[in-house]
Formats: sequence, C-alpha cells, structure tokens
Amino acid sequence: MTRRGKPVIKPFVPSLSDLPDAVLARRAALRDHAAFGVIVDRHGPALYRYSYRMLQHHSDTQDCLQDVMVAAWRGLPAFRGDAALRTWLFALTINQVRTFLRRRPPSTLPVDSLQIAAPGRFDPEQQALAADLLSALDRALRELPLSQRSTWLLVEIEGLSYADVADIRHTTIDAVRGQLHRARHSLETKLEGWR
Repeated sequence: MTRRGKPVIKPFVPSLSDLPDAVLARRAALRDHAAFGVIVDRHGPALYRYSYRMLQHHSDTQDCLQDVMVAAWRGLPAFRGDAALRTWLFALTINQVRTFLRRRPPSTLPVDSLQIAAPGRFDPEQQALAADLLSALDRALRELPLSQRSTWLLVEIEGLSYADVADIRHTTIDAVRGQLHRARHSLETKLEGWR
C-alpha cells in the first residue's frame, strides 16, 4: 500500500528461464553470464547426449562440450539468429566432435553409449535381453559412417526435424532423408536377429 491507501502494482518480470532462446542469445551476446547459464542448462543435456554417443567416452565428451560452450560464448555476438539457437549449438557441437574424432585413434574399449531406463518391473531375463539389444544397437551404430550415425542420432534420439539437421549439417533436406534412410536400412539389417 502507498501512503494514500492505493495498492502498489509491480510489473511482472519473468525469470531468465522463462525467456525464449532468441532473447537469451541476445542477452548472452551482451555478456550476460546468467542468460548464458540458462542456455547451457537448457541445451547442454541434449548436446552432451549427442557428443557422448559420438565420442563414447565421458572425459572426451566433457572436454568437447566445454570447447563447444567456449565457442558459443565467443560466437554469440556474431550469432544473427538466422537459425534457431539449438540448431546453431548443435552445429558447433558436430564440428567439435569431428575435431575430437580426428585427433584420437579409434577406440576398442567397451562402451555404454546407449542406455535405457528399464522399468523396475522387468525381471532379470528381460533386463539382460534389453542390455544385449542395446549393446547390439551400439555396435551397429559404431559401424555406420559418421554422417549416417550423426544424422540418425539427431533425428531419432534428439528429435530434431529434417530441416534442422540439414541446417546443422550444411546440406539439403533430401540429403538428410537419404542418410537417414541408409542408416535405418543398415541398422535394420544388422539388428535383424532382434525382431
């Protein structure tokens, strides 16, 4: 209440986490650390999942994602918003993953790159079968060419549209469809025994 008995109306100020990506990107471009933190919190988990599935080592994934976030922080002032922020971040991530893959020799270590949340009601036999299926899928994914694996993960796991994947990969929607078709066909062939 004011001195005259009238209520004071305060304007609604949304929290940073309620702001759309475009606004957060503009604020982060002006060096708003809190806005950039929201971007990292919002998109970091998906970027991490993608990177881990491609690199298959947690330490490499953490290093890669740190490099992606440094590149994003430095690049945000030049970000024009022609593509969605998520698309731009995935493009940075794909480029950084490629750099990491070029720098290291192929790994023969066992990986746990795909995991599912198994409901508690599964019996041990079902859990073992699910683990075996995931291992088979993981092996089949590792055998795919990098472009097909990347496209499959972006569409099937991260849920990106063909148009977004085409923007990220600097290619056409038809090329994305073709890569995805070949990846699905190859995976279907390799996993035929699991039907």
